[in-house]
Amino acid sequence: MNRFSALLRSLRIRSWTKNLFVFAGILFANLWNDPEAVGITALGALGFCLLSSSVYLLNDIIDRKNDISHPEKKDRPIASGALPVPAAAIAAALLAAGVLLGSYILAPTYAVILTIYFVMQLCYSLKLKHIVILDVLIIAAGFVLRAIAGVTLAIDAGYTEVSISYWLIVCTFFLAVFLAFAKRRSEVISLGEDAASHRKSLEEYSIPLLDEMMGIATAASIIGYSIYTVSERTLELVSTRLWLTIPFVTYGVFRYLYLIHIKGHGGSPDKLLLQDKPLLINILLWVVTVAAALTLYPGTATL
Repeated sequence: MNRFSALLRSLRIRSWTKNLFVFAGILFANLWNDPEAVGITALGALGFCLLSSSVYLLNDIIDRKNDISHPEKKDRPIASGALPVPAAAIAAALLAAGVLLGSYILAPTYAVILTIYFVMQLCYSLKLKHIVILDVLIIAAGFVLRAIAGVTLAIDAGYTEVSISYWLIVCTFFLAVFLAFAKRRSEVISLGEDAASHRKSLEEYSIPLLDEMMGIATAASIIGYSIYTVSERTLELVSTRLWLTIPFVTYGVFRYLYLIHIKGHGGSPDKLLLQDKPLLINILLWVVTVAAALTLYPGTATL
């Protein structure tokens, strides 16, 4: 493996799917068919992708000694030595500096969200990921910041009508909490007695505890989304039929639980998202149904 290929692997491009949350603002503001709004948001999502990749590089540098003993992470370019630490550090610095500098010039409010995200992830990599429960809440906060970033980006571009519901933020938060606890569960099972040596917080988790917290997060995410679809704000500003998408969200969450408990997956949400066909088809159907609801049954305030 040459250094360029090793660098591309370390950027974890597959994990960029997480940054689709940046599109939430324009999607639920019914601007998904506005080429300019989509283009601006896409650029913002790309910025988030590159910034998150710089965080992945820094995290892999910090964790390289522990990753060597991990059954899967030992093959990461930095842990295996395919990508030298100095090269990874330079790439991380250039990515972070370029994205943040460009953002402050083009979209100052959006740049503030990016900065908060970057600082939070640095704190996570250095210390917070070793603190039980807080480690998962930090991950969830990152997803919420992605959704908020999309809104601020649109506002910076002049789309002042774009906003995001508090209920949608609640749903995003608890869905991310669910995915993060599922990942911790997978790590506890796969690492066994060596879990604590890889990450201190894993010593404090148990399978029954994680299952209980996942159950709470699952219920909260489905209820939060359901309330969002029928809330007064959504009926007025978004769509009067968005509640038709509730079954797809419910199936997606339950399908993920099935894959965790029956199939033994859950360690890599982005990988599972792209590999499980029923889950992928369900997401595509959700997108189509959302688009139909926004187009055919717009909010009453827009009629």
